[in-house]
Amino acid sequence: MTELLPSVLVETNEQPDAAIIWLHGLGSDGHDFESLVPALSLLPTLKVRFVFPHAPRRPVTVNGGMEMRAWYDIYEMTLERKVDMENIDESCLQVEQLIQDQIDKGIAPNRIILAGFSQGGVIAYQTALRTKHVLAGILELSTYLVNGDEAPEADVCPNGKTPILIHHGLQDPVVAPVLATQARDLLVSKGYSVAYQSYDMPHSVCPEQVQDISHWLNARLA
Repeated sequence: MTELLPSVLVETNEQPDAAIIWLHGLGSDGHDFESLVPALSLLPTLKVRFVFPHAPRRPVTVNGGMEMRAWYDIYEMTLERKVDMENIDESCLQVEQLIQDQIDKGIAPNRIILAGFSQGGVIAYQTALRTKHVLAGILELSTYLVNGDEAPEADVCPNGKTPILIHHGLQDPVVAPVLATQARDLLVSKGYSVAYQSYDMPHSVCPEQVQDISHWLNARLA
C-alpha cells in the first residue's frame, strides 16, 4: 500500500463517527474548501471529520505543461475532455485508500460522503461508481463524468441507491453546464438516485448553494 495522500483535517466534534472526503479542483489544494466548513452549519450533534486531500503535483498539458496539483492531466479543453485515464485510475486508488483509512479509524462506510469540485468531482464520480463500499452520499460540484457509458448499471453497483447531488453554475465557462446535465441524464438512465440543482454563477460556489449543501449534508448524516 502506498502512502496516504497528505490531507487537511477538520473535525466538528471529538470522536467523529462520520467523514466527508472533499476533493479540490485543478491547481488548488486541500485548503481550498477548508474555510467553508463553518458556513455549512452542520447540526451541532454531528461528529464529522472533513478530509481535504492534496492532489499530487503533475504537468498539465492544457496549461502549457506547467506543474501543479492535479488529479489527472487534461490534453484538450473540448466538450469531450481528452484526459489521462491512467492518472484518473491512480487518483481513484488514492481516494479509495482515504476511504479505507476512515473505515480503519472506526467510521462506517455508510457514514462517509464523497464530494468533489471540478477535477475532484471527476474522481469522486469514478471512485463512487466503482468502490465496494456503500457510501452515505456523493456530492458533485461544477464537474463532469468521464466515460459515463462504462459506468455500471445501478442494480449492480454498491452505490446504486446512494443519493447523488449534482450542482452546477449556469454561467460556468470552464465546465460547460451541458456536461452536468449529460452526467445527470446518463446516471438517471442507469437507475441511480440523482438530484440536480443549477445556480446563476460561474465556475465557483455561491451562498445559496452552500445553504443547499448544508441541508443535504445534515439530512444524509443526521
